[in-house]
Amino acid sequence: MSTVPTLELRGLDKSFGAVHVLSSVNLTATAGEVTALVGDNGAGKSTLVKCVSGIYRADGGEFLFDGTPRTITGPRDAAQLGVDVVYQDLALCDNLDIVDNMFLGREETTRLHTLDENAMEQQARQALAALSVRTVRSVRQIVANLSGGQRQTVALAKSLLWKSRVVILDEPTAALGVAQTEQVLDLVRRLASQGVAVIMVSHNMNDVMTVADSIAVLYLGRMAAQIRRADVTQRQVVELITAGRSGNLGLSPAESLGVVI
Repeated sequence: MSTVPTLELRGLDKSFGAVHVLSSVNLTATAGEVTALVGDNGAGKSTLVKCVSGIYRADGGEFLFDGTPRTITGPRDAAQLGVDVVYQDLALCDNLDIVDNMFLGREETTRLHTLDENAMEQQARQALAALSVRTVRSVRQIVANLSGGQRQTVALAKSLLWKSRVVILDEPTAALGVAQTEQVLDLVRRLASQGVAVIMVSHNMNDVMTVADSIAVLYLGRMAAQIRRADVTQRQVVELITAGRSGNLGLSPAESLGVVI
């Protein structure tokens, strides 16, 4: 596996008037890994996601994909680079079935310019099979009839179907029960195993410690640290979230900002 991160942010800045929301933020996301993005409310997580996805234009800093500097001026630029964001509301249409949702706006057509239903069904099944999904009875189920975990399944399979290279998940287990949470976290790992660089925004420390390979901690708009999950305890992560430092890691507040371990 390549050691060059799929996505790397260097010195990302974003302000709204006099308010500096992000200051010199560094972040890496690597193919085949789950990077958890954590931080208290107001730390800048949503703004960072919107900068990466092109909703906001960063005021400064660099975006690197596969080590090459790129420019993101809008959502189309991000999409062309393979960035996909799965928000909490999942952006699914309840009145459509799974296939129609997965191909919404990108429908396959035949030579006669009619919808190629067979091709779309086959590709939808293949995407679900790649994630070893067994909870979906039929790809023609109406999304309104699916559980929260099944809806997340459809959203993740859609990202895989369209060959997204960086998938950002916004609180994927919010409002899910214990069994559905376990199911979704398993799918997150499987998505990463397909060579996708997954960034998971989460407030749930149990989820983070269960599924993440790397943990990036934002504190008041700065990257307090990006650390390997295997090298840190949950208590140390909480200290970074609440104070921007962890004494047990041996980092002072000034030293911890921007550190990658």
